[in-house]
Amino acid sequence: MVRFREMSEHVALAEQMQEESGPVVLVNVFTVHPDESAALVEAWTRDARVMQRQPGFVSTQLHQGLAGSGVFLNHALWQSVAHFRKAFADPEFLAGLALYPPSAAASPHLFTKVGVAGICQA
Repeated sequence: MVRFREMSEHVALAEQMQEESGPVVLVNVFTVHPDESAALVEAWTRDARVMQRQPGFVSTQLHQGLAGSGVFLNHALWQSVAHFRKAFADPEFLAGLALYPPSAAASPHLFTKVGVAGICQA
């Protein structure tokens, strides 16, 4: 079963999930022993297919660190926190957490766009 670690020492994912805003980006950093990378991708793929069927899901992309790294970054766009909250509580998704390799840890966190004049739009 995947172990969860908070990405922020100041704000927990549970607190973020109480917000009523959107759209939001889920950034989830996974760490795994490099020998278990294929098993992580397999478990993540199963979860991504579950999430794709959820209302409010927009897109997702998985990235892996270079040079045989066991660090993965998932970037997923949701229409709202409410949509993500409901999907995160889905029984099929929760059951899939047991399929992650033994060394797997996840650090999910929700984000919103920040506008910076002349560089990026909110």
